[in-house]
Amino acid sequence: MAETSAPWLQPLPAATRLIFCGDEVAERALLAALALPAPPAVCRGISSGGNSALWLGPDERLLLAPAEGRAALIAGLEAAVAPHAHSLVDVSHRQASFELRGPLSALLLNSQCPLDLGPAAFPVGMCTRTVFSKAEIVLWRTAPETFHLEVWRSFADYVVTLLFTVAREYRLAALPQNQH
Repeated sequence: MAETSAPWLQPLPAATRLIFCGDEVAERALLAALALPAPPAVCRGISSGGNSALWLGPDERLLLAPAEGRAALIAGLEAAVAPHAHSLVDVSHRQASFELRGPLSALLLNSQCPLDLGPAAFPVGMCTRTVFSKAEIVLWRTAPETFHLEVWRSFADYVVTLLFTVAREYRLAALPQNQH
């Protein structure tokens, strides 16, 4: 794998990742079981106590939780939503996650992502499924200059390598001409 760590890009620890599909009643039962406050607004993520729910579609949520206790968590969530039509799929091993932070984080992402990542168009808390060059990612702005990226493991090396390539290009472009 390519270089994966720099002050501005850090791999995140292993996590439990679940894709949940269900109606509003099932979602409320699920969020209560996760001790999350309220259903997230459209394309927003919510977090509490190490658990997060990201709104990816009208009836689809990406759930993130600590890796420890995965089996117990899934069993508890299944019990909570059992009376309701739903789908709960463990995709923990499918994805890798990274935190991209710093004043150039949106600029680095926008080098290969078609979304407007300005704070007015993509505020803190917003999340979506999008692309970074040719790789599908889930992008979540967790702070003004911080993004959480979920990437399929098979594309993680590609995304990280491309981020480092773009970062090197920006640093070179910032040097005075006589130092090239």
